[in-house]
Amino acid sequence: MAAPNGGKSAAGIQPCRYKTGKTLGAGSYSVVKECVHIDTGRYYAAKVINKRLMAGREHMVRNEIAVLKKVSMGHQNILTLVDYFETMNNLYLVTDLALGGELFDRICRKGSYYESDAADLIRATLSAVAYLHDHGIVHRDLKPENLLFRTPEDNADLLIADFGLSRIMDEEQFHVLTTTCGTPGYMAPEIFKKSGHGKPVDIWAIGVITYFLLCGYTPFDRDSNLEEMQAILVADYSFTPIEYWRGVSEPARDFIRRCLTTDPHARMTAHEALTHPWVKDDENVSKEHRNETGGQIDLLPTVKKNFNARVKLHAAIDTIRAINQLRAGQGAAQMNGATSREPAKGPQGPPLPALINNKESEMEGVEGTGQLGQDGGGGGDAMDLDLDPRGHGRGQTEQQIREQERRIRETTHALWGKR
Repeated sequence: MAAPNGGKSAAGIQPCRYKTGKTLGAGSYSVVKECVHIDTGRYYAAKVINKRLMAGREHMVRNEIAVLKKVSMGHQNILTLVDYFETMNNLYLVTDLALGGELFDRICRKGSYYESDAADLIRATLSAVAYLHDHGIVHRDLKPENLLFRTPEDNADLLIADFGLSRIMDEEQFHVLTTTCGTPGYMAPEIFKKSGHGKPVDIWAIGVITYFLLCGYTPFDRDSNLEEMQAILVADYSFTPIEYWRGVSEPARDFIRRCLTTDPHARMTAHEALTHPWVKDDENVSKEHRNETGGQIDLLPTVKKNFNARVKLHAAIDTIRAINQLRAGQGAAQMNGATSREPAKGPQGPPLPALINNKESEMEGVEGTGQLGQDGGGGGDAMDLDLDPRGHGRGQTEQQIREQERRIRETTHALWGKR
C-alpha cells in the first residue's frame, strides 16, 4: 500500500494504515468517509468503492486514479490523490479532506454575495481547468456539486473534485470522445450529438455554472430531459426575467455567451476565458450595475430565492409524478409504509415524464438516442398541470411561483383530501 506521501505500495499484503470515521457523502456504488492515517494522525477523505456494485465499471475507477495521479499536487484548485489501495471487497481512493462544503451551499451561508465573488470563483475554476487541459485531461462533469472548498475559512481554496468521468486525451486529436456522459443540464451540444467532443465541453459547463451563480437557476432548466436537451442543442436561453438580471453586468453576460456557443471551435479556450475582462478585471461591474451608494449589488437574496423556489417546485413535481405513477398502477409494489387514503378516482392518462432528480446522474455508456432517462418525450400530463409556465429557461416571476404552488396544493388536495 502506498505511503501517505504518494509512494508506491510494497509487495505483498499490507495492513490498512487508515482508520475511517463519519460518512461525508454517498453515491450509487461508493461512500466517502473521513479517515485518519494511523501513523501520522493526519486526516483525509477516503472514497470507498464497493467492488461488487462496481462490477463492469472498474474502468471508471482505474481512469479516475490515472487522472488524479497525473495532476495531483500540481494545482492548488485540484483535489489531491494521497493514496490508493484495495482490499478483498473494496477499492480505496484517499484524497485531501475538503471540509469547506460544496460551492452553492457555501454561497447560501454567506451574509452577502456579489458579482465579483462569482467572478473570483469562476477564475479559480478556470485556472484549474486550464491546468487540466494543458495536461491533456478533460473533466466532463463540471457542476457546482463537484466544486468543494478545502476549509471553512473565507479565503479557502476552491477544489475541483470527482474525476470519475474525466479522460486523458491524445493531444494530436481534437475530438476523440463519443460516449454520452455527464449531468444533462451541464452537458454541451456536441455530447448529445455524439459527433465527438473534447476540452470545449468543460468551457460550456463553466458557462452554465456562471449563469447559475448569478441568478440561482440554470439556463436550460426544463420540465423534462428531452426538452432540456432540445434547448441545449440550439443554446435556447436568455437573461430574463429582467428583475433577476438587472444587477448583472454586460461583461458577465458576454462571458456566458462566449462559453455557451454551440460550435465548440468558436467557444473560448480555458486560457482565453481567463483573459476575458469579466474574469481578469477586478473592477468588472459598471456604474449602472451598482447600488445607490456606488457599491456592488448584493445578488444573494435573488440567487437564494430562485434556488429555493426551484428546489421546492421540483420536489413538488416529483411528488405529483410519483402519485400519478401510482394511479397508473406502476408503483404500488414499490411503496413502503401505509397510506391512509386511496387516491381520488379520475380519468387515467399516460405517466408523467421521468422524475426531475433523475437528471442529476452519471450518463456514462448511455447511447445517444436523442432522449435521456425515461422521458416520455413531452407526452401529456395525466392531471393536465401546467407546472412550470416559465418556459424557455427565462426564470420565474413571483406571481408564477405563487400560481404553481396554488396548483400543486389544489392537485394534492384533490388526490388525497377526499375518500
